[in-house]
Amino acid sequence: MQRRHDLDWVRVCAFALLVLYHVGMYYVTWDWHVKSPAASDALEPFMLLSSPWRLSLLFLVSGTATAFLLGKAQRSGEAARTRTRFLGGRSWRLLLPLIFGMLVIVPPQAYYEVVEQLPGGYHDGYLAFYARYLTAYDGFCDADGCLDVPTWNHLWFVAYLWVYTVAVWLLWRLAPRALDAAGGLLAPALSGLGVLVWPVLFLGVARVLLVGRFEQTHALVDDWYNHAQYFGVFLFGFLIARAEGVWQAIERLRWPALVAWLASWAALIAYFIRFADADPPEALRVTMRLGWGLNQWCAIVAVLGFAHHWRPGDSRVLRYLVAAVFPIYILHQTVIVAVAHHLKPLAIPPLIEGPLLVAITFAACFGGYEVIRRVRWLRPLFGLRTTGAAADAPALAAGPR
Repeated sequence: MQRRHDLDWVRVCAFALLVLYHVGMYYVTWDWHVKSPAASDALEPFMLLSSPWRLSLLFLVSGTATAFLLGKAQRSGEAARTRTRFLGGRSWRLLLPLIFGMLVIVPPQAYYEVVEQLPGGYHDGYLAFYARYLTAYDGFCDADGCLDVPTWNHLWFVAYLWVYTVAVWLLWRLAPRALDAAGGLLAPALSGLGVLVWPVLFLGVARVLLVGRFEQTHALVDDWYNHAQYFGVFLFGFLIARAEGVWQAIERLRWPALVAWLASWAALIAYFIRFADADPPEALRVTMRLGWGLNQWCAIVAVLGFAHHWRPGDSRVLRYLVAAVFPIYILHQTVIVAVAHHLKPLAIPPLIEGPLLVAITFAACFGGYEVIRRVRWLRPLFGLRTTGAAADAPALAAGPR
């Protein structure tokens, strides 16, 4: 099988969008680790352009990649050994960066959060904070509660991805016929208009039933709405990976999906503005939760459909970005939080500070990647292989290699 370069580009662009989104979190009213003195609701409609679907798209692409990688393992010679090696390799390339990130990369985010948000501030310095961080200190508290440390913050995605990979691997080992049957049922059902209808219903109903009962915590053990949507699309991506009829339907429906996405986005904005300070009627609340599912899936279909239609090919730039994206993802939020905190005393106008923060973040992250890729012992800490012809192959591959 040839590599799906369109999915490579989708993943690269989605992670780049994630960097922009997290810069935006500094300037909106939503809760985040550090906040700009000029934070307002001005950017929030633009943040809502991607917040319903961006992470779901990444999980779907990761599910598709997992299907390709498992298929490659199945076609190899020593099948049983290779299948076990697959899980070991994926665990090494996801869990080692997760643990390293929680111990080294993420703590500065929690430190600056404590410095800025703890009542009276925090004045003991980073080393004293880090010692408390490692011992699960529970005294970093304000009126909204206490900060849980150690934490994985933005690296929750890696933890969830590993859990979902293990779950699908177990299904693949223990119930392969059930997986094949599910894929066989999905393919014809989703080869036409059903590729819009059925996933929208699934995501909309999941939101109606679960989002009001389970807060989105990213804490793994109690995050049932997120598991429903994210594992749902991960498994969906796994099942449709080789269903060419489904991908053709996604391509054909890219324009209707784009229109439905933008129309539902406008409806969501109007809804949130109208009921910013009041409770909506319950029927309207349910309707808009279904509308969230519509927005979520139609955006994904539009993105995948246009990427599949354009079919961008391989290039040196793409190979570089595919390898760089996971280390940059690991680094980016800590860079944003630290740089934003230290820019704050300069009182730079947000229209200048925001683009500057974006530029510094990308420059620092790409600079960090250039160091990481050249230092053998650093590479596995950021999800890169240490040796071999495919040493720069990413931990989050988007297709067969």
